[in-house]
Amino acid sequence: MKTILEQATELSEQLIDIRRDLHRNPELSFKEYRTTEYITQILLLAGIEVVPWGGETGVVGLLKGDQPGPVVALRADIDGLPVTEENNCLYQSLQPGVMHACGHDAHTACLLGAALILAGRRASLAGTVKFIFQPAEEINAGAKLMLEQGVLTNPAVDVIFGLHNTPTLPVGQIGCKEGPLMAAVDTTFLTIKGTGGHGAIPHSTRDPITAVAAVIQGLQTIVSRQVDPLAAAVISFGTINGGHAHNVIPDKVELTGTVRTFDAVLRREMPGRMQGLISGIAQAMGTQAEFVYRQDLPAVFNPPGLAAWCRQRLEQVVGTTGVVTPVPSMGGEDFALFQEQIPGVFLWLGVGNPAKGIVHQWHNPCFDIDEDALKFGAAALAQLAYDYLGGVGR
Repeated sequence: MKTILEQATELSEQLIDIRRDLHRNPELSFKEYRTTEYITQILLLAGIEVVPWGGETGVVGLLKGDQPGPVVALRADIDGLPVTEENNCLYQSLQPGVMHACGHDAHTACLLGAALILAGRRASLAGTVKFIFQPAEEINAGAKLMLEQGVLTNPAVDVIFGLHNTPTLPVGQIGCKEGPLMAAVDTTFLTIKGTGGHGAIPHSTRDPITAVAAVIQGLQTIVSRQVDPLAAAVISFGTINGGHAHNVIPDKVELTGTVRTFDAVLRREMPGRMQGLISGIAQAMGTQAEFVYRQDLPAVFNPPGLAAWCRQRLEQVVGTTGVVTPVPSMGGEDFALFQEQIPGVFLWLGVGNPAKGIVHQWHNPCFDIDEDALKFGAAALAQLAYDYLGGVGR
């Protein structure tokens, strides 16, 4: 029998066609109707059962092997971003203001490739593969909804694998790391209220803009002076709104931001640390602060034993030197919600190629991938599922 990588290589042209079709037709979170239908048709043609999961978009496919055994889930996200593409290529987005700027088209193509490979090996599967094509990853809502609808039940899933492209690794490399890989994602909402007035008479006001400036600067001391330098944390603000005229001090300023951490204890402590500093500075400036801290996603954490097993199996796809230990990212991923429920490993698929200009990071309007990576992504997912159901993982 041909190796899984050989089979994936033979599918390369089809995988590229799939990826390009999806890239031309990106859809935003929970609006992936065409994408859902496209995925469904490919699975059905491969003889894979498509089962309803409770949502309008997204697909769940079920491939039952000829022998009983555990259930392995493979997951890919399918939504695009509200980004206007600036690439000049044959497959550029046809949807104004919408683009696959994070490579979810590639993830979907890889998972469809794995499905096609495994469908041809049904007779040697001791168990079941559940293919999860998840909507709305970009707004941190898709995994949550699928889990609420019981996507890991009926049949109950034992283990889950997924991947995300990264241009920081070259084609032919797969990153697999034990422990934390991507950060927890939390959102902050802050309002500083003061007393407005004339910009030329500031002493008669309680200036919320000045207070906000002090708060923003002060919060950075949490990272620089309260967090272990060998740990990692990020406090950033992405929006700030206040005032309507150049010579009028407003009565309030509103901000939203993000907090990223890896350590679970530090994550629990962050709201209190931020609240104490914000309240103190606001009071000292004669203003009042309203602060809301919302925990969105936990960190992506790969169980050490299972990750070590994955590294060994992935050597069949990219060789011993092709499996690398990546540097963790402060970016987040709702794959972490699956990992809270069952054991799971998340991989990074190398898609970078400076010689082809493939250097732009996620969410950039010039983001692209080297499509030679698709065969490695499809083979990696198929290899893990196949070997786990072959008894190697038990």
